[in-house]
Amino acid sequence: MTVSRLKTIPGIGVDRMGDAADARHNRNILRLENLDTDLRPPAAALRATHAAIDDDDANSYLPFTGQTALREAVVARMQRTTGAVYDPAGECIVSAGGLAGIFNVLLSILEPGDEVVLTDPTYAGLINRVRLAAGVPVFARLVPGAEGWRLDLDSLAATVGPRTRAFLMMSPSMPGGFVANAGEWNAIADHCRRANAWLLYDAAMERILFDGRAVIHPAALPGMRERTITVGSVSKEYRMIGWRVGWIVGPESVMADVRLTSLSNVVCQVGIGMPGATAALTCADDGVAAAVAQWQARRDCLLEALRGLPVVSPHGGWSLLIDTEQLGLAPHEASRLLLEKGEVAATAMSGWGPDAGRYLRFVFSNEPVARLADIRERVRRAWGV
Repeated sequence: MTVSRLKTIPGIGVDRMGDAADARHNRNILRLENLDTDLRPPAAALRATHAAIDDDDANSYLPFTGQTALREAVVARMQRTTGAVYDPAGECIVSAGGLAGIFNVLLSILEPGDEVVLTDPTYAGLINRVRLAAGVPVFARLVPGAEGWRLDLDSLAATVGPRTRAFLMMSPSMPGGFVANAGEWNAIADHCRRANAWLLYDAAMERILFDGRAVIHPAALPGMRERTITVGSVSKEYRMIGWRVGWIVGPESVMADVRLTSLSNVVCQVGIGMPGATAALTCADDGVAAAVAQWQARRDCLLEALRGLPVVSPHGGWSLLIDTEQLGLAPHEASRLLLEKGEVAATAMSGWGPDAGRYLRFVFSNEPVARLADIRERVRRAWGV
């Protein structure tokens, strides 16, 4: 019998699509279903990780909140981004990946029934973690347009009520690549202040921005340093998915509770992963700019190839969405046809928000432009469009 907390959690779909693609043992399949990347981590991170394998200090539970050098590197990055000073001892905790950090924060701030505002569409893993933490997800609508996604400010205002406890925002967001502009961040911040709510900022893709966009960190907005809890990781920007190292940075008033939750949940981080993460955050060239240029080129390749189809342009991140219902295809059927006839693995967005179920996601971070060159013909074989 399924326990009650799991009855409203459908999963994320990516695992099933990945398994279906793997089962075909076909290297010609374009792997657009999962957030992976073929771009290498920073060389300094690789060297530091190799060295950590032989370092006895890295083979330890301690310190439970993460190695001091990494916490110092994280708060230094935060200061560069926000202008705010954070205490690495009392206001930063290293987590076993970003999502573990987000879950620990949610467990630390939510009472059962508290509401958390997210965007629609948004990553199903975020929605599911709100539910696992006994919270209630409510959704502000992202509006697709010719130039990309924009946040519906009226929809955002309608989400706020007496049980609003937090706004869980990601920019760039998964799965659509929405990037909040200054006006949207200010609107979110205004609602946070009025509702006396937390802003839980998922910064996993913060610098993966296209077309010259600049980072806007919400903790830098007036009065938001004490309301913002930032969760980041080395997985996306630094191309270090397998290291499973993330961080939580927030005001001391909440971080003592987050520390207790972290100790009670995952306990500690991957010991041999932290020196590499520290190297990535502190090296002279982390490779992020070069990687973003390649990811943007892949995005542009897809947008050009799929011109005329109902694709929403992402402003950042690793993926884009196509509204297959406009083509007369349910996303799950569109996904099945793509795999069977077009040799393309792509995930339907069921469970990624109330309106997200009409979309299919294409991830462009793991396939080079040369491999994407025939994507239009593959789509035509599958869908006849």
